Amino acid sequence: MTVLPMLSAASSDAATLAWIVRNLWLIPVIPMVAAGLIALLPQPRRRTAATLAIGSLAISFLLAVTAFAHVLQHWSSGAPTREIVSIDWLSFGSSTLQMGWVLDPLAVIMLVMVTFVGSLIFIYSTGYMSHDENFTRFFCFLALFAGGMLGVIIANSLLLLFMCWEIVGLTSYLLIGFWYHKPSAAAAAKKAFLTTRVGDIFFLLGIVWLFAQTGTLLFYNHGAGAMEPAALAVLLSQHAAWGLTAAGAIALLIFAGAAGKSGQLPLHVWLPDAMEGPTPVSALIHAATMVAAGVYLVARIYPLMSAGAGPGTTTAALTVVAWIGAATALFGALVAVAQFDIKRILAYSTVSQLGYMMVGLATGGVAVGIFHLITHAFFKALLFLGAGSVIHGCHEEQDIRKMGGLRAQMPITFAAYTVGMLALSGFPIFFSGFWSKDAIVGAAHHWPVSQGPFWMLLAGALLTAFYMMRQVGYVFLGVWRGHGHAHESPAVMTVPLVILAFFAIALGLLGTPAWPWFTAFLESRTLAFDLAGFSEPGLVPMMLLASTLVFIALGVGWRLYVAADRRSDTDPDALQSASPTIFHWLESRLYFDELYQATVLRAYALCAWFSAWLDRRFWGGMVAAVACGFRVLGRCNKSVDSEWIDGGFDKGCEELTTAGGVLAWMQTARAPGYLRTLTVGLLILIAVVLIAASIAGQVKL
Repeated sequence: MTVLPMLSAASSDAATLAWIVRNLWLIPVIPMVAAGLIALLPQPRRRTAATLAIGSLAISFLLAVTAFAHVLQHWSSGAPTREIVSIDWLSFGSSTLQMGWVLDPLAVIMLVMVTFVGSLIFIYSTGYMSHDENFTRFFCFLALFAGGMLGVIIANSLLLLFMCWEIVGLTSYLLIGFWYHKPSAAAAAKKAFLTTRVGDIFFLLGIVWLFAQTGTLLFYNHGAGAMEPAALAVLLSQHAAWGLTAAGAIALLIFAGAAGKSGQLPLHVWLPDAMEGPTPVSALIHAATMVAAGVYLVARIYPLMSAGAGPGTTTAALTVVAWIGAATALFGALVAVAQFDIKRILAYSTVSQLGYMMVGLATGGVAVGIFHLITHAFFKALLFLGAGSVIHGCHEEQDIRKMGGLRAQMPITFAAYTVGMLALSGFPIFFSGFWSKDAIVGAAHHWPVSQGPFWMLLAGALLTAFYMMRQVGYVFLGVWRGHGHAHESPAVMTVPLVILAFFAIALGLLGTPAWPWFTAFLESRTLAFDLAGFSEPGLVPMMLLASTLVFIALGVGWRLYVAADRRSDTDPDALQSASPTIFHWLESRLYFDELYQATVLRAYALCAWFSAWLDRRFWGGMVAAVACGFRVLGRCNKSVDSEWIDGGFDKGCEELTTAGGVLAWMQTARAPGYLRTLTVGLLILIAVVLIAASIAGQVKL
């Protein structure tokens, strides 16, 4: 196997590509290099570490903007908007494994979002983590995390994507468990790492199967890529189990990996616990990076997901994605209603919104799902950073029952947080969440398979506005119920909130029916401003229905949690008073963790016990028996060797030694003595001869 770091002959001639396309790899590599440099710094070099991390991501942001301008220029001029660079990575036998990167509207939108939101989170972190003794290590992990996510985005190969995918998984483990001295943080890190590995196993199986069927892992390769018609035709012609084609089965295996990273049922259990890490980590994971990776993966392999679907029809893979997404959206919203930790509420909100994105991809296409991913990244980062500002101002308190009235002490945080709350709730017209979420609800309404996901999403939208109003009522309105005095956060933390709040509003302008810029850009089609877009059948009634649900939910939330005068942190929750049993079930997260503990983990523990017993009793017994046999053979061998062989040899040596001693006594080196001995010997010989002759009767004496 040899490494061939050269441009593939099948790829575009590098000389004809723009500089930014040829050097797109710099966008993820620069933060990774910064992480390596920070790792070599001594712990006290805090300013240097922060400068390297923020500076590297800022450079990546500038490169991403350059790439965006390049793609935008191609789109405006009608030129192809997808450009690739492929590299021959490994050669084995007559086969060559290629990797490379791709620049297209989907990739460039994600690059700009991740680098921009990530930069704001990095800047915010300098204030939030200013007193942490492991400040340098924190920024090392952040930079590596961002680099891994950027690698996922630009990858034009499932193998390269999987490598960067695992970097994201590793750094998420390191960041979630950053405060490893807290048992809850260490447990959450292990839970996240192991749960996502379950999905990654299926993801890896899908990669292997895809390569076996198509001979390539490149997404696009001038007609020879795995996401292009020739390869998809081969996959559609191969049948798997349960009526699935190879395309559908591989798509579902890869989706399992996406479900693990993006917290979809039943692999969602790690995501709410991820908030045990520092708040900037929660913002980065829940908004711009890790959870977005799964949704992005489904969007990237969408040609495989939708292979074989005709007009008005869908595929088995997309059907599974739609139902799992809808169930996740409703589940997350239900559980968020009964939480009291300010970050855990937002964590279950993320679970719910990721379900919306999956439904958007399955029922409306890439543009619908990715638009909500982009808008959600901004207002969810705003909400998590706002929650971090609240925690910082309330002296590390996270229980919303011990807050209240913070609008006066923290006016900037309150204003920014309110914008994020309204955007997440889908407040009409002025907020980006309204346009992106309602596009998904509308797509689900027109889904030809079933109306089930549509009604589940409506229920989730109603609950979303309610639990966000509940949270704001507990935290910012009413009277102060905590201890001590709250204070506003420093400018290094509040300025990023203001910037994110602006985009939480402004991004909605890119996805209105009158000017659907986002959809046109992703699909590389022409764009024109036309108010007739609002005349699409059923659009206005759907907008009115969604808006009505939001107003109802906000009104009920205001009535229960703002109008009611809460004076003590021990006052029961309004829903808890109305239905203690249901509230307890929701507060306990519908006992998913307990269910897994009683089933999956118990089965795992049983298998571990059986394996240990098998190792000790069976395999250990066999090894002990073999060892005993060899010990017996050793003793026998020792006995034969020491008693017979060594004894005989030793006896022979003794006789030779004795004989040698006699001979040595006789060797005096004196001639008279030798003559006497010779004479005596001759006489003895004559005597012997005579005696022998006499006995024989030949001589008479």
